[in-house]
Amino acid sequence: MSTIVFDGVSREFTRDGKTFPALENVSFRVHDREFVAIVGPSGCGKTTCLRMAAGLEFPTSGTVSVGDRPVTRPGPDRAVVFQQFALFPWKTVYANIDFGLRGKGVAEATRRARIAALVELMGLQGYESAYPHQLSGGMQQRVAIARSYVLDPDVLLMDEPFGALDAQTRVVMQEELIKLARVNPRTVLFITHAVDEAVYLADRVVVMTRRPGRIREIIDVAPVRAAENWNRYDRTEEVMDQESFVHLRTHIWRLLRGEQQSETPVQSTTGGDAS
Repeated sequence: MSTIVFDGVSREFTRDGKTFPALENVSFRVHDREFVAIVGPSGCGKTTCLRMAAGLEFPTSGTVSVGDRPVTRPGPDRAVVFQQFALFPWKTVYANIDFGLRGKGVAEATRRARIAALVELMGLQGYESAYPHQLSGGMQQRVAIARSYVLDPDVLLMDEPFGALDAQTRVVMQEELIKLARVNPRTVLFITHAVDEAVYLADRVVVMTRRPGRIREIIDVAPVRAAENWNRYDRTEEVMDQESFVHLRTHIWRLLRGEQQSETPVQSTTGGDAS
């Protein structure tokens, strides 16, 4: 079971001799093969949560575990996709995707088969020999996602992966990620500033307070998606036009607007199960 569990997590940072809290008593669970998005004001600790799940940072108190094991370092069970594509500029598309497999000592025939499947799934056919500078931003991010998926990780950690893309490319990439998640589901923790994106992609949306980041509310999207059969629509704008989608989006925006205006953050999980 590839679950991600935050249990009473707090995180403090020290800067210029002063200590300040970034996260305070955060508890939630990402179930096996569930897609959970985190939204919240800038500086609320969204990326810090993801980095702790990745083993790149650690709680001041509380625990973060993946697959029932405390996170003590990065591991092959978790793949991270950042906003900046982080491709090797001197390697081709094929070589970028192949890099992690080579590092794991995977046999060449197996590597070729996995890469071919991901290249087709991500619409990268014909670009295998291209270098990153020859690709658009959207194509580069497809390569970055393929490089993560090809390792067959249990958990995919995505830190605003579409934030650097233009609006039209971003929508296309959201659609591609939905298709990929249906074919090859993973446990996903997804960080974003975009409320529409969170509601469109996620099974649940964790809404954070302003710093120190706490959980304001957890929104259950999956039951609404199922009841309204959003999957019958092929395009993002068709889903976003649905009354049920608009209702969820408006609710989350009101929570975020309230955080900007409030002086005292309040933690709750009404509207969604923290576990």
